Amino acid sequence: MSLERVPNDMAISHYALPGRAATGFIGLTLAALIVGGWLGIHAYAMFVFELTWANLPFAIGMALVQCWLSVGVFIVCHDAMHGTLIPGQDKLSAGIAGVLLFLYAGFRWRVLREAHLTHHKMPGRAGDPDFDEDHPGQFLPWFLTFFKRYFGWQSLLFVQAVVGIYWLVIGIPMVQIVLLYGAPALLSSVQLFYFGTFRPHHLQAGKPFTDAHNARSNDFGPLASLFTCFHFGYHLEHHRRPDVPWWALPAAKRAGIGKGVDRAAGNAGPLTQAEGAAKVNTAQVEANE
Repeated sequence: MSLERVPNDMAISHYALPGRAATGFIGLTLAALIVGGWLGIHAYAMFVFELTWANLPFAIGMALVQCWLSVGVFIVCHDAMHGTLIPGQDKLSAGIAGVLLFLYAGFRWRVLREAHLTHHKMPGRAGDPDFDEDHPGQFLPWFLTFFKRYFGWQSLLFVQAVVGIYWLVIGIPMVQIVLLYGAPALLSSVQLFYFGTFRPHHLQAGKPFTDAHNARSNDFGPLASLFTCFHFGYHLEHHRRPDVPWWALPAAKRAGIGKGVDRAAGNAGPLTQAEGAAKVNTAQVEANE
Protein backbone atom coordinates (compact mmCIF):
# COMPACT_ATOMS: atom_id res chain seq x y z
CA MET A 1 0.00 0.00 0.00
CA SER A 2 1.36 3.41 -0.91
CA LEU A 3 2.14 5.60 2.05
CA GLU A 4 0.77 8.58 0.18
CA ARG A 5 -2.73 7.12 0.52
CA VAL A 6 -2.74 7.21 4.29
CA PRO A 7 -2.18 10.83 5.32
CA ASN A 8 -2.55 11.59 9.01
CA ASP A 9 -2.62 15.38 8.99
CA MET A 10 -5.88 15.68 10.91
CA ALA A 11 -4.78 13.53 13.87
CA ILE A 12 -1.38 15.20 14.02
CA SER A 13 -2.68 18.75 14.02
CA HIS A 14 -5.87 18.29 16.06
CA TYR A 15 -4.73 16.18 19.02
CA ALA A 16 -5.54 18.46 21.95
CA LEU A 17 -3.58 18.82 25.19
CA PRO A 18 -4.94 20.16 28.48
CA GLY A 19 -4.65 23.90 29.00
CA ARG A 20 -1.32 25.49 29.89
CA ALA A 21 -2.09 25.71 33.59
CA ALA A 22 -3.12 22.05 33.82
CA THR A 23 -0.17 20.91 31.69
CA GLY A 24 2.25 22.87 33.86
CA PHE A 25 0.72 21.54 37.08
CA ILE A 26 0.90 17.93 35.92
CA GLY A 27 4.43 18.38 34.57
CA LEU A 28 5.73 20.02 37.75
CA THR A 29 4.03 17.48 40.02
CA LEU A 30 5.47 14.52 38.15
CA ALA A 31 8.87 16.22 37.92
CA ALA A 32 8.85 16.81 41.69
CA LEU A 33 8.08 13.14 42.33
CA ILE A 34 10.81 11.94 39.94
CA VAL A 35 13.46 14.41 41.06
CA GLY A 36 12.53 14.04 44.73
CA GLY A 37 12.91 10.26 44.51
CA TRP A 38 16.17 10.58 42.61
CA LEU A 39 17.73 13.01 45.09
CA GLY A 40 16.33 11.15 48.08
CA ILE A 41 17.74 7.79 47.02
CA HIS A 42 21.10 9.37 46.21
CA ALA A 43 21.31 11.06 49.60
CA TYR A 44 20.31 7.89 51.44
CA ALA A 45 22.63 5.68 49.38
CA MET A 46 25.65 7.94 49.90
CA PHE A 47 25.22 9.40 53.38
CA VAL A 48 23.07 6.96 55.37
CA PHE A 49 23.25 3.50 53.86
CA GLU A 50 26.18 1.20 54.73
CA LEU A 51 26.78 -1.52 52.15
CA THR A 52 27.30 -5.07 53.45
CA TRP A 53 27.04 -8.53 51.95
CA ALA A 54 23.77 -9.02 53.80
CA ASN A 55 22.06 -5.98 52.26
CA LEU A 56 23.66 -6.30 48.80
CA PRO A 57 20.39 -7.48 47.14
CA PHE A 58 18.61 -4.42 48.54
CA ALA A 59 21.44 -2.21 47.30
CA ILE A 60 21.18 -3.67 43.79
CA GLY A 61 17.44 -3.04 43.81
CA MET A 62 18.04 0.52 44.93
CA ALA A 63 20.57 0.99 42.12
CA LEU A 64 18.05 -0.26 39.54
CA VAL A 65 15.38 2.14 40.80
CA GLN A 66 17.93 4.96 40.75
CA CYS A 67 18.83 4.07 37.16
CA TRP A 68 15.16 4.36 36.15
CA LEU A 69 14.73 7.64 38.03
CA SER A 70 17.88 8.99 36.35
CA VAL A 71 16.21 8.33 33.01
CA GLY A 72 13.17 10.20 34.31
CA VAL A 73 15.27 13.19 35.34
CA PHE A 74 16.65 13.45 31.83
CA ILE A 75 13.15 13.15 30.34
CA VAL A 76 12.02 16.02 32.58
CA CYS A 77 14.90 18.09 31.20
CA HIS A 78 13.97 16.99 27.70
CA ASP A 79 10.46 18.37 28.19
CA ALA A 80 12.01 21.66 29.27
CA MET A 81 13.97 21.75 26.00
CA HIS A 82 10.67 21.69 24.11
CA GLY A 83 8.90 24.14 26.40
CA THR A 84 6.46 21.48 27.61
CA LEU A 85 7.56 21.17 31.24
CA ILE A 86 5.85 24.41 32.25
CA PRO A 87 4.31 25.90 29.07
CA GLY A 88 4.84 29.64 28.86
CA GLN A 89 7.52 29.63 31.58
CA ASP A 90 10.65 29.04 29.53
CA LYS A 91 13.08 30.74 31.94
CA LEU A 92 11.80 28.77 34.91
CA SER A 93 11.88 25.53 32.92
CA ALA A 94 15.42 26.29 31.75
CA GLY A 95 16.53 27.03 35.30
CA ILE A 96 15.13 23.76 36.62
CA ALA A 97 16.58 21.72 33.77
CA GLY A 98 19.94 23.50 33.95
CA VAL A 99 20.38 22.54 37.61
CA LEU A 100 19.24 18.96 37.03
CA LEU A 101 21.51 18.41 34.03
CA PHE A 102 24.47 19.74 35.98
CA LEU A 103 23.70 17.44 38.90
CA TYR A 104 23.18 14.52 36.51
CA ALA A 105 26.71 14.64 35.06
CA GLY A 106 27.95 18.22 34.84
CA PHE A 107 26.08 18.77 31.57
CA ARG A 108 25.45 22.28 30.23
CA TRP A 109 21.82 23.16 29.50
CA ARG A 110 22.40 25.36 26.45
CA VAL A 111 24.73 22.89 24.77
CA LEU A 112 22.37 19.95 25.21
CA ARG A 113 19.30 21.96 24.23
CA GLU A 114 20.92 23.22 21.04
CA ALA A 115 22.07 19.70 20.15
CA HIS A 116 18.63 18.25 20.76
CA LEU A 117 16.83 20.87 18.69
CA THR A 118 19.35 20.20 15.90
CA HIS A 119 18.42 16.52 16.16
CA HIS A 120 14.79 17.46 15.51
CA LYS A 121 15.72 19.59 12.51
CA MET A 122 17.66 16.80 10.76
CA PRO A 123 16.81 13.50 12.44
CA GLY A 124 18.64 10.39 11.35
CA ARG A 125 20.90 12.03 8.79
CA ALA A 126 24.26 13.76 8.48
CA GLY A 127 24.39 16.68 10.88
CA ASP A 128 22.21 15.04 13.52
CA PRO A 129 24.33 14.99 16.71
CA ASP A 130 22.43 11.93 17.97
CA PHE A 131 23.00 9.92 14.79
CA ASP A 132 26.04 7.90 13.72
CA GLU A 133 25.92 7.88 9.93
CA ASP A 134 28.92 5.54 9.81
CA HIS A 135 27.20 2.89 11.95
CA PRO A 136 23.47 3.48 11.41
CA GLY A 137 22.49 -0.07 12.31
CA GLN A 138 25.06 -1.06 14.95
CA PHE A 139 24.35 -0.49 18.62
CA LEU A 140 27.79 -0.50 20.24
CA PRO A 141 29.75 1.69 17.77
CA TRP A 142 26.86 4.15 17.66
CA PHE A 143 26.63 4.27 21.47
CA LEU A 144 30.36 4.94 21.77
CA THR A 145 30.04 7.79 19.26
CA PHE A 146 27.03 9.14 21.13
CA PHE A 147 28.80 8.89 24.48
CA LYS A 148 31.93 10.67 23.26
CA ARG A 149 29.91 13.50 21.75
CA TYR A 150 28.02 14.28 24.94
CA PHE A 151 30.30 13.19 27.77
CA GLY A 152 33.03 15.82 27.42
CA TRP A 153 35.84 16.99 29.66
CA GLN A 154 33.52 19.08 31.84
CA SER A 155 31.39 16.05 32.65
CA LEU A 156 34.53 14.02 33.32
CA LEU A 157 35.86 16.65 35.74
CA PHE A 158 32.49 16.90 37.46
CA VAL A 159 32.20 13.17 38.04
CA GLN A 160 35.82 12.90 39.19
CA ALA A 161 35.27 15.74 41.64
CA VAL A 162 32.13 14.16 43.09
CA VAL A 163 33.75 10.74 43.40
CA GLY A 164 36.89 12.26 44.94
CA ILE A 165 34.89 14.14 47.58
CA TYR A 166 32.73 11.13 48.42
CA TRP A 167 35.70 8.76 48.65
CA LEU A 168 38.60 10.82 49.98
CA VAL A 169 36.81 13.48 52.03
CA ILE A 170 33.61 11.85 53.29
CA GLY A 171 35.03 8.32 53.33
CA ILE A 172 32.33 6.46 51.44
CA PRO A 173 33.67 3.08 50.25
CA MET A 174 34.51 3.06 46.54
CA VAL A 175 32.44 -0.07 45.90
CA GLN A 176 29.39 1.73 47.32
CA ILE A 177 30.06 4.79 45.15
CA VAL A 178 30.39 2.63 42.04
CA LEU A 179 27.28 0.56 42.74
CA LEU A 180 24.94 3.33 43.87
CA TYR A 181 26.24 6.38 42.02
CA GLY A 182 28.36 5.35 39.05
CA ALA A 183 26.39 2.34 37.83
CA PRO A 184 22.94 4.02 37.82
CA ALA A 185 24.33 7.02 35.96
CA LEU A 186 26.10 4.93 33.32
CA LEU A 187 23.29 2.39 32.89
CA SER A 188 20.71 5.16 32.57
CA SER A 189 22.69 6.59 29.65
CA VAL A 190 22.59 3.16 27.98
CA GLN A 191 18.87 2.88 28.69
CA LEU A 192 18.17 6.34 27.28
CA PHE A 193 20.26 5.67 24.20
CA TYR A 194 18.80 2.26 23.43
CA PHE A 195 15.11 3.04 23.91
CA GLY A 196 15.20 6.74 23.01
CA THR A 197 17.73 6.92 20.17
CA PHE A 198 18.89 3.60 18.74
CA ARG A 199 15.58 1.72 18.57
CA PRO A 200 13.65 4.67 17.10
CA HIS A 201 16.28 5.86 14.62
CA HIS A 202 18.46 2.91 13.59
CA LEU A 203 18.31 1.83 9.98
CA GLN A 204 17.03 -1.58 8.93
CA ALA A 205 17.39 -2.91 5.41
CA GLY A 206 13.98 -3.33 3.85
CA LYS A 207 12.20 -1.37 6.59
CA PRO A 208 12.16 2.29 5.56
CA PHE A 209 10.78 5.03 7.76
CA THR A 210 7.43 6.55 6.87
CA ASP A 211 8.56 10.17 6.52
CA ALA A 212 11.45 12.59 7.03
CA HIS A 213 11.24 12.34 10.82
CA ASN A 214 13.23 9.12 10.29
CA ALA A 215 11.76 7.67 13.46
CA ARG A 216 9.64 4.75 14.54
CA SER A 217 7.76 3.95 17.74
CA ASN A 218 7.79 0.78 19.77
CA ASP A 219 4.62 -1.21 20.31
CA PHE A 220 4.97 -1.46 24.09
CA GLY A 221 1.96 -1.06 26.31
CA PRO A 222 1.79 1.98 28.63
CA LEU A 223 3.44 0.27 31.62
CA ALA A 224 6.30 -1.23 29.61
CA SER A 225 6.72 2.11 27.87
CA LEU A 226 6.88 3.93 31.21
CA PHE A 227 9.40 1.56 32.77
CA THR A 228 11.68 1.36 29.74
CA CYS A 229 12.05 5.08 29.00
CA PHE A 230 9.18 7.22 30.34
CA HIS A 231 7.26 6.82 27.05
CA PHE A 232 10.21 8.14 25.00
CA GLY A 233 9.87 4.98 22.94
CA TYR A 234 6.72 6.49 21.42
CA HIS A 235 9.23 8.36 19.38
CA LEU A 236 7.48 9.04 16.11
CA GLU A 237 4.66 10.63 18.07
CA HIS A 238 7.22 12.81 19.82
CA HIS A 239 8.85 13.94 16.58
CA ARG A 240 5.51 14.73 14.97
CA ARG A 241 4.25 16.56 18.03
CA PRO A 242 7.20 17.76 20.15
CA ASP A 243 4.76 19.99 22.04
CA VAL A 244 3.33 16.88 23.74
CA PRO A 245 4.97 16.25 27.16
CA TRP A 246 6.24 12.80 28.04
CA TRP A 247 3.28 11.85 30.24
CA ALA A 248 0.80 12.59 27.41
CA LEU A 249 2.55 10.49 24.75
CA PRO A 250 0.42 7.36 25.40
CA ALA A 251 -2.71 9.41 24.68
CA ALA A 252 -1.04 10.84 21.57
CA LYS A 253 -0.27 7.32 20.42
CA ARG A 254 -3.88 6.23 21.00
CA ALA A 255 -5.02 9.29 19.06
CA GLY A 256 -3.11 8.06 16.01
CA ILE A 257 -0.34 10.67 15.90
CA GLY A 258 2.12 8.02 14.76
CA LYS A 259 -0.06 6.50 12.07
CA GLY A 260 -0.01 7.32 8.38
CA VAL A 261 2.29 9.96 6.96
CA ASP A 262 3.09 13.44 8.19
CA ARG A 263 2.97 15.15 4.79
CA ALA A 264 4.30 18.39 6.24
CA ALA A 265 7.52 16.57 7.14
CA GLY A 266 8.04 15.29 3.60
CA ASN A 267 8.99 11.84 2.43
CA ALA A 268 11.48 9.56 4.08
CA GLY A 269 14.95 11.05 4.35
CA PRO A 270 17.91 10.09 2.17
CA LEU A 271 19.31 7.62 4.69
CA THR A 272 16.22 5.47 5.01
CA GLN A 273 15.74 3.42 1.86
CA ALA A 274 18.41 2.64 -0.75
CA GLU A 275 21.23 4.53 0.95
CA GLY A 276 20.14 3.27 4.34
CA ALA A 277 20.13 -0.34 3.20
CA ALA A 278 23.56 0.12 1.61
CA LYS A 279 25.00 1.57 4.82
CA VAL A 280 23.51 -1.19 6.94
CA ASN A 281 24.87 -3.88 4.62
CA THR A 282 28.29 -2.21 4.50
CA ALA A 283 28.41 -1.96 8.29
CA GLN A 284 27.47 -5.62 8.64
CA VAL A 285 30.22 -6.66 6.24
CA GLU A 286 32.80 -4.53 8.09
CA ALA A 287 31.71 -5.99 11.42
CA ASN A 288 32.25 -9.51 10.11
CA GLU A 289 35.69 -8.87 8.66
